[in-house]
Amino acid sequence: MAKENAKTSGNVETTGHSWDGIAELNNPLPKWWLYTFYATIIWAIGYWIVYPAWPTVSSYTKGYFGYSQRERVSEDLARSQAEKAVFRDKIAAADLEAIKADPELFNFALAGGAAAFGDNCAPCHGRGAQGAAGYPNLRDDAWLWGGTLDAIHQTIQYGIRAEDDQTRMSQMPAFGKLGMLKSNQISDTAEYVMSLSGNANDEEAAARGKEIFATNCAACHGPDGIGNQALGAPNLTDQLWLYGGDKATIVETIANSRAGMMPAWAGRLDPATVKELAIYVHSLGGGQ
Repeated sequence: MAKENAKTSGNVETTGHSWDGIAELNNPLPKWWLYTFYATIIWAIGYWIVYPAWPTVSSYTKGYFGYSQRERVSEDLARSQAEKAVFRDKIAAADLEAIKADPELFNFALAGGAAAFGDNCAPCHGRGAQGAAGYPNLRDDAWLWGGTLDAIHQTIQYGIRAEDDQTRMSQMPAFGKLGMLKSNQISDTAEYVMSLSGNANDEEAAARGKEIFATNCAACHGPDGIGNQALGAPNLTDQLWLYGGDKATIVETIANSRAGMMPAWAGRLDPATVKELAIYVHSLGGGQ
């Protein structure tokens, strides 16, 4: 039970309670603490008066200064855009080689291209442009349509199988779905395709597949399977595969074809940004 205690030996008032014989003193707060507390109250009231502070039914109190953080941000963004516009206008007017030859424009284009890539291209190609199954790795030197600055720029502009009159277009027949080849012929052809990169498991099947390949596939991929960038036909002799190089995946590709699509960015991004993207992608290490 708490025990009442009016005073202590030091004449310091208590709260009137004690626990186990220890009295709870009622010492006054330090003056500095009280003055600081009062100052914060005054400061808060002043802040409410001069700055936006309190919500209302449809808005908020504007404050005596009429300060708006949103306006400050908008002003900063407008100033930043105006500073960038000087370089972006130069990029829009210059050709790709001229941009690459100008260190100042080149560095600006790289920075802009990296930002645009992260916003628009990374969801498919990966943040590091490393690609994934069905999405090309942009860091190697295996290009379906060419890895020069102009070729990359054209691909970004008009896309692959996109809704654009100038889009890059290639179409591999679905040999199985269309009944052009039987399942055993597709299997033999897949074995031959694997042999082109030294991965065949059945030499007899690969030999049969070579004849089928020559009749049905060589027109695009070439008689030696090295591909044709003018047609977007991949090189089948390296170890780089867009969808996978195991036999089951190759059989699936031959039987049902692939029809990956990349958007045409010319209608979505301004010309300067498209050029910045081309410069950036070309700089990743796989540009020709």
